[in-house]
Amino acid sequence: MAAAETNATLKTLSSLRRVLPAAASRRNISPMKPYPNGNRRSRLRVAAVQMKFELTIPGNLAKIEAALRAAVLRRADAVLFPECATTGYTYDFTTLKPAEIREALARVSALAARLHVNVLLGPPVVRGRALQNCLVVFDRRGRMVHRYAKCQLTESDRRVFTPGNALALFKVDHVTATAIICHERRYPELVRLAVMAGARILFHPNAGLDPLPVSRRKRCGRDGIAVRAFENAIYYVFANSVGPQGGGKWAAGDSKIVAPDGCCLRLADNQNETMIVADLDLEQATGSYALESLLAPRFLAASWSRMVALVRRQARKGYRRSDDSDWR
Repeated sequence: MAAAETNATLKTLSSLRRVLPAAASRRNISPMKPYPNGNRRSRLRVAAVQMKFELTIPGNLAKIEAALRAAVLRRADAVLFPECATTGYTYDFTTLKPAEIREALARVSALAARLHVNVLLGPPVVRGRALQNCLVVFDRRGRMVHRYAKCQLTESDRRVFTPGNALALFKVDHVTATAIICHERRYPELVRLAVMAGARILFHPNAGLDPLPVSRRKRCGRDGIAVRAFENAIYYVFANSVGPQGGGKWAAGDSKIVAPDGCCLRLADNQNETMIVADLDLEQATGSYALESLLAPRFLAASWSRMVALVRRQARKGYRRSDDSDWR
């Protein structure tokens, strides 16, 4: 990418070096809390990046790098980006070359290692001859430790993507987490089963692509996210794209981080690129309601247990470290 283009992109991203100011006057917005007694293992600091996609992969990678550097300055442990963050969701995927994906993921892997931060990124990924809409997880050493492929596809997804066949279950530092992608918020079983299997944080990359009236209806929390956090007693981290997407379509923004009691810890606006950061008190993420469902009603208990075992097995089968060869 030309130096002038890089400078322009980074100038546009200057706002990403500032987290949204705490809005104490807003309902259900809680202040960030310090680590109790210095016990870092009881908390995880997460960041959700709200992006306006660029037209090129280099342009999006420049934004991703700037956001990661800003998140590290805020001492984030893990950083979540939107769905298809490397390309944008309206990219012509029929022109996408496997080498472009490999180069993009290698760059993010190197950034994760250099900055010593966990990165959760939504790229398209080639597996064999199939293109999948994925969330990939890089640990602090830059290793890809998990890859989840979206299994509930939209009509537009089905034109280019092959669905996955596993739920997400992975570690972010010492915490078990899960993920869904965009449209999958409509399928609560994808979350419930993962929480039964041990997940305590849900990461949700999203790329809004709606007519403006639909986009407006999704704003200000009218998206079911707080309900999903509450009914599972887990943290919910949601990173969305924002603004006009072309063709009369919009992304609603409203990236947010929601607590297990359904209260919003951080909420972005619906117009601007930004980054939100919050400390998660992991002792509050008990998964209690999901775990209680394992026991009652009793006639379902054996079926739930079999499904949870299958979720764990399929999550391991669906991603193996050797799969890194697909992108290296």
